[in-house]
Amino acid sequence: MELKIIDHATCTFCGCVCDDIQLHSDGQRIHKAEKACVLGKAWFLNHSAEKHYPDALIDGEPAKLADAISLAAELLHAADMPLVYGMSNTTCEAQKQCVAMADHLGGLLDSHTSL
Repeated sequence: MELKIIDHATCTFCGCVCDDIQLHSDGQRIHKAEKACVLGKAWFLNHSAEKHYPDALIDGEPAKLADAISLAAELLHAADMPLVYGMSNTTCEAQKQCVAMADHLGGLLDSHTSL
């Protein structure tokens, strides 16, 4: 198996945005992440292009994405003060949408860094 080397990859996992990482990939998954910290290595090495899970789950069972979105909207609308939490593995654009959603719902916004 021949691995392609990607220089100067950027890790966005913890927010430090390290950009000197060298990745070794076979095109489906990353096999090595040189210069990455423990968190970065875990992040890079545990993600692949392979699809392991269904698009959506409802009560632990595979579901249509539209049905899951509809149920999520119902649950959020009915909540007294929903918590929008996490977002450390999301893009800035997704985080912006999470902030807007929390604001629209009158909910709370928090990140894993509050721990």
